[in-house]
Amino acid sequence: MTITIRRARVDDAAALARLMGHPSVYPGLMQMPYPNEEAHRAHLTESLAPGKPDILLVAERGGEIVGSSGMHPGGPSPRRRHVMHLGISVRADAQGQGVGSALMQAMCDIADRWIGLLRLELSVYVDNERAIALYRRFGFEIEGRARGYVLRDGAYIDAFLMARIHPAPPTLAAQPPTP
Repeated sequence: MTITIRRARVDDAAALARLMGHPSVYPGLMQMPYPNEEAHRAHLTESLAPGKPDILLVAERGGEIVGSSGMHPGGPSPRRRHVMHLGISVRADAQGQGVGSALMQAMCDIADRWIGLLRLELSVYVDNERAIALYRRFGFEIEGRARGYVLRDGAYIDAFLMARIHPAPPTLAAQPPTP
């Protein structure tokens, strides 16, 4: 079945709450268990407001949302405008079926060809081997290990800090001579 990538909408809130609240999905995210639709609706409303730099995408298959991804500014400093943070989630029954790759391809395309980011960052738990392999396929490299990074199911676990540098940073296109 075809995977379609599109921009997230506010009316995706319920589907995203179900996706990120699934017991086999939220332990791999920085989310809390039992997300609610209202919180997702508020987040989407804020992030999708005109002028916001956030990029939120969803993956659909058969008319259902099976994955989501987001890029968010690297912080308030103007010196970090060239950086965004990436997050991704894939529904449990759609993992290993190309959904993550489709979302990553779309995000890297936007980052490289439309925003001109130099650096795309993410964090991933050290035991999430499938995600680490996906990120490596898209040019991400491990830059460090954060010890005791997050509390997950009653234990502090480490995360890798990974980043991808634009493979061919934008340059000024050749212009015809001025008459």
